[in-house]
Amino acid sequence: MSKTYRIAIIGCGGIANGKHMPSLNKLKNVEMVAFCDIIPEKAQEAADKHGKGETRVYEDYRELLKDSTIDIVHVCTPNDSHAEITIAALEAGKHVMSEKPMAKTAADARRMVEAAKRTGKKLTVGYNNRFRSDSQHLHQLCSEGELGDIYFAKAHAIRRRAVPTWGVFLDEEKQGGGPLIDIGTHALDLTLWMMNNYEPKVVLGTSYHKLSQRENAANAWGPWDPSKFTVEDSAFGMITMKNGATIILESSWALNTLEVDEAKCTLSGTEGGADMKNGLRINGEKHSRLYTTEVELKAGGVAFYDGETESAPDLEMRLWIQAIENDTDPVVTPEQACVVSEILEAIYESAKTGKAVYFD
Repeated sequence: MSKTYRIAIIGCGGIANGKHMPSLNKLKNVEMVAFCDIIPEKAQEAADKHGKGETRVYEDYRELLKDSTIDIVHVCTPNDSHAEITIAALEAGKHVMSEKPMAKTAADARRMVEAAKRTGKKLTVGYNNRFRSDSQHLHQLCSEGELGDIYFAKAHAIRRRAVPTWGVFLDEEKQGGGPLIDIGTHALDLTLWMMNNYEPKVVLGTSYHKLSQRENAANAWGPWDPSKFTVEDSAFGMITMKNGATIILESSWALNTLEVDEAKCTLSGTEGGADMKNGLRINGEKHSRLYTTEVELKAGGVAFYDGETESAPDLEMRLWIQAIENDTDPVVTPEQACVVSEILEAIYESAKTGKAVYFD
């Protein structure tokens, strides 16, 4: 019989309730047995809703990690505590999934990679957009060489007016940044994964506080408080890779544009191109003619039946547990996630200094 994995949730806020716990609940070989939050009521509420068997509730994650029966920890806290909690959990003998971005700083991300190697425990980061059906299909095409050598790409993370006004999203001290580290990180991860290219050479970046100080601004979640908006509202970067490939990264929570795309990428290779702007489209040249193919991603195909599909979060959690069970690498490796953090930090540094940032 397969092992039943005992899981602890540290941070019982929006992402834990919206993604981690509902998807973990669908797996037969896991049970959530411990819940921790600095607001005890949140941890208790999560335990009541998602706990199995005898559950425990904690306010201090250090006390939770003393439980030797816990196999896996999911870290769903603000960015500035990802590294501290993850490293402590790895050293306590737990496998860890940390929410994205990997850490607030690149140095912390590197410490997390080193801790995983030192302890021999598995570590992954919650880049859930890799698990969408369009992402999975495009990655397969890229892996099989259908686009050839991908030498130009765009990573899209643009909102017209959708600034998150809850939690600590606007707090630079807690988060490390705004839309770049929040949603730009997803788009960059997706793009690097498609290209299978994790060797940056030089980064040039800009960031803006153009709309953040506006009173009573139109916004999907209501007006933000300008006095609390301490992060950028937009940031952009140009990344040149060691093999000569170029990536343009665009991220914004609030921009005067009708071109709105989030967690998507556009790829241009020697044999073809692809984009995710209106579904998944592949373009290229055959028999001296240009072509565009729109990929049908629905699972159906017969009348009155839409087919069975697995949501991105459900697939993400299932494959994560399978990696532990089968002792294989997780889909998102810590080394890959670390490079994302290093590039994001370089964009912020370049924006601050006005100079390009070179990698060794």
